[in-house]
Amino acid sequence: MELVIGRVAKSHGIRGEVVVEVRTDSPELRFGVGTVLHGRNPRSGAEGDYAITAVREHSGRLLLHLAEVPDRTAADELRGMLFVIDSDDVAPSDDPDAFYDHELEGLEVRMSGTGEVIGTLTEVLHAPGGELLSVTDPSGREILVPFVTAIVPVVDVADGYVEIDPPDGLLDPGLGS
Repeated sequence: MELVIGRVAKSHGIRGEVVVEVRTDSPELRFGVGTVLHGRNPRSGAEGDYAITAVREHSGRLLLHLAEVPDRTAADELRGMLFVIDSDDVAPSDDPDAFYDHELEGLEVRMSGTGEVIGTLTEVLHAPGGELLSVTDPSGREILVPFVTAIVPVVDVADGYVEIDPPDGLLDPGLGS
């Protein structure tokens, strides 16, 4: 399984730098000079490997110069490119309250207390206000659940489920429409 560690937001300047939104807890490990990144562009389907020749922080994101990207035109073509790694290359977390997205995706979502199955956790969304769990119920409807301890008190990766204790209205179908 591939894990996204960064996404090219846009080009920067005229020398071919790209602005990367980091999606890893270890940017110094994943985006060091000399590292070769594997990129996959969901828009065009293009894939390739890119060697980092320079890296610097800029406004909370990283600016990368890649050996294969000589100018702004080439950098513009990478917009939306996802840099990915194999999930087998990631060591399990030592923190019992920390989870990788791929460990949670596919888990059954149950009501706390009753065990009633609500659906399947299909994706972890990283929003500016915090993480959201995208849950698909049996009818195919998406439910967004804030990933906070008060609402998601139990995460049991080993047994394949999470329990939620949603506030009134969170599971109502008409909410937000």
